[in-house]
Amino acid sequence: MLARILAAAAMMIVLGFVPVAGWLRFALYLVPYLTLGYDILLKAARGIKNRQVFDENFLMALATVGAIALALYEQSGDYTEAIAVMLFYQVGEWFQSYAVGKSRRNISDLMDIRPDYANIEQDGRLERVDPDEVGVGSIIVVQPGEKVPIDGVVAGGESTLNTSALTGESMPREAGEGDEIVSGCINMTGVLRVRTTREFGESTVSKILDLVENASSRKSRSEAFISKFARIYTPAVCGAAAALAVLPPLIRAFALGLPAEWEIWVYRALTFLVASCPCALVISIPLSFFAGIGGASKAGVLVKGSNYLETLSQTKIVVFDKTGTLTQGVFEVSGIHHNEMENAKILEYAALAESASSHPISKSLQKAYGKPVDRSRVSDIQEISGSGVIAKVDGVTVAAGNDKLMDRLGIAYIPCRSIGTIIHMAIGGKYAGHIVISDVIKPRAKEAVQALKAAGVRKTVMLTGDRKAVAQQVAGELGIDQVYSELLPADKVDKVEELISSKPEKAKLAFVGDGINDAPVLGRADIGIAMGAMGSDAAIEAADIVLMDDDPMQISKAIRISRKCLGIVYQNIVFAIGIKLACLLLVALGLANMWLAIFADVGVMVLAVLNAIRAMFVKNV
Repeated sequence: MLARILAAAAMMIVLGFVPVAGWLRFALYLVPYLTLGYDILLKAARGIKNRQVFDENFLMALATVGAIALALYEQSGDYTEAIAVMLFYQVGEWFQSYAVGKSRRNISDLMDIRPDYANIEQDGRLERVDPDEVGVGSIIVVQPGEKVPIDGVVAGGESTLNTSALTGESMPREAGEGDEIVSGCINMTGVLRVRTTREFGESTVSKILDLVENASSRKSRSEAFISKFARIYTPAVCGAAAALAVLPPLIRAFALGLPAEWEIWVYRALTFLVASCPCALVISIPLSFFAGIGGASKAGVLVKGSNYLETLSQTKIVVFDKTGTLTQGVFEVSGIHHNEMENAKILEYAALAESASSHPISKSLQKAYGKPVDRSRVSDIQEISGSGVIAKVDGVTVAAGNDKLMDRLGIAYIPCRSIGTIIHMAIGGKYAGHIVISDVIKPRAKEAVQALKAAGVRKTVMLTGDRKAVAQQVAGELGIDQVYSELLPADKVDKVEELISSKPEKAKLAFVGDGINDAPVLGRADIGIAMGAMGSDAAIEAADIVLMDDDPMQISKAIRISRKCLGIVYQNIVFAIGIKLACLLLVALGLANMWLAIFADVGVMVLAVLNAIRAMFVKNV
């Protein structure tokens, strides 16, 4: 395209110095015109053949061919205007093609996480194979600098992983034996042996790429409006141009008795057609959404379509799941109270007594203890369902459990006012204090709620199956406006239904969950957002928007990105339609010629495209 534009421009400059006239001049000027516009003429002809006449190709072809015909009729030999119109138009087309291509390349580079190969160890050597050929349960080797090709579990080795292409965050993650890792990460330091848990086609990288590639198929209301507008607008301006060419000369000739001046009014009609081309709208609006989706992807926010981006921008109510969304979903020791011995000693007794259990509470005690558990020190373990455990540690009887266990053993205990799971400890038949275990609030959860309110969200709600006291404490700490506790999954759907029915009509409700247990609610909300969903099938399938990182601050960032994108869309619509109508009025009144009309048209398109490209830049949103 660029070569054709430069070649045609060079020919026009040369022809300006060649003193020829008549049919030879027409033939010479026809060369740069066809060099520039042959594809436009062919597309217009195909449109007429397929009965899809009214598009920008038809308008350009009709206007420029008409201008050349008018020059032949007047024998003026001035073909430069028609060629310049085509030149300006093709410059605009090249510019928007370049902008779209750059946008696509940026997304392609961003999502360049599709692995080219997987390493299989055979006969002591690494052999590269297509990831599609690797079965579930196979052992693959990922060397430093290579992409993880398939989801799996680390079977050997330790390393750090760069997950920036998935999460938008540059902070590396540690990976060791037993850890789950997902495809698309880049192995940075050590060699990892990974046992695959999925086929390549079902892996995280494949699902993400499919999601981004298919995002453009879901159109927003703004895009649908532009499509309908173009279908009505183009025939309307063609009719207006025909009326402009015919009616004024007839009125002048038959009603006013003046010369018809057909040449003037036909020229105005052709100029009207050039000025009417709706390129700026047709190109810039989809490009704005495309750029917005690409920019969001770069920040780790995967949007399934421009319709969801538009809905997200109107969000006024945000409903949260608690566990895994606002809290880490991991139990940790948060306090040791009323203890008669050192914290480390009471934790040691608790970890040893609970060492036979795989319960999350047991794991949290062992993690807090922080040392390897010597099971040989423990004997006579009795697990009492719903109460706790009694065991002998170094020959001393240790009881670890709830109020019921203490009552059962007849040991007086001190009630705890803290919120969480309370593990009372009795050592050698005497009360030794209690350990508080609670789900830890995510570090930036409170800041995230404040950021949402700053972004214009009017109401925040938390839904949880947890106990009322725990829910109230978490909601109070975070500044959540409303909280509902002790809910089953079906109850969460009912609560969301109630909130939707009571909200203002134009306000949208977003539900934010971890995407694993919240699929019904994610589907029912106006917009479903799954966060921390790297590797979660349920999240990618059920949600409309997937936040690849576990940081709740990403929610407000996603809303700000959507509002920036929609702001750009509305700016382009108002700007393009406003300038277009003003230009058409000037042409109809004879105050603008074809040069000005095409310059205004291409200029508006270039400005609208430049504005649309801004949607890609979301780093400081």
